[in-house]
Amino acid sequence: MSTLQHHQQIHPNFSWSEIDTVLLDMDGTLLDKYFDDFFWEEYVPKIFAEQNQMTSDQARKELLKRYQGVESTLQWTDLDYWSEQLGLDIPELKCKVDHLIQVHPFVIDFLKFLRTSGKQVHLITNAHSKTLEIKLRKTALGSWFDRIICAEEVGEAKEHPAFWNKLEAMLPYDRKRTLLADDTAKVLRSASQYEMGFLIFVARPSSRQPVRYSHEFPSIVTFDEIIF
Repeated sequence: MSTLQHHQQIHPNFSWSEIDTVLLDMDGTLLDKYFDDFFWEEYVPKIFAEQNQMTSDQARKELLKRYQGVESTLQWTDLDYWSEQLGLDIPELKCKVDHLIQVHPFVIDFLKFLRTSGKQVHLITNAHSKTLEIKLRKTALGSWFDRIICAEEVGEAKEHPAFWNKLEAMLPYDRKRTLLADDTAKVLRSASQYEMGFLIFVARPSSRQPVRYSHEFPSIVTFDEIIF
């Protein structure tokens, strides 16, 4: 499949000897974001339309507007919030399409590499605890991490610089010797403001979307690019 490259790739350039701690995002970074895109943009609007005597198109427009209203906040990923707002059992609906939850290629190889290299490895996600539970049950990734922290536990979304200071208080690490990989530029910008040592942008969060390299951050498509 051909890929659209809006920017040239900035290749990661670091040595693993400079890094003690690795912070990894979940959705789009370790897991294929196709599941989330399909769920929120296709599946939920379809069910919402059926319940509210609307067309799928009307429902999609209505929901996208609501999603955008709480983007980059804890509400955006809060399944209880959306269950209440939409009158739907969102966790139950997620379980109905959980066969679409997939781990990106080379993720397990990368996690093995980090383990054998003796790095501290933490999963740091904006995902709601109920989403996390569904995805970890489906993928069995949980055992690879020293700690798993949801943004709701921190009290801020990762897009806000305050998140990182609060995280550091919960999870002592040397920010200068820490690498963060994420598929959201806004998250990497907030981590950059906090002076995180090493930042990696994941340029293909969804297997159904083209590669889009960042013009600001070193980018990878799959994690084998930084197994060295």
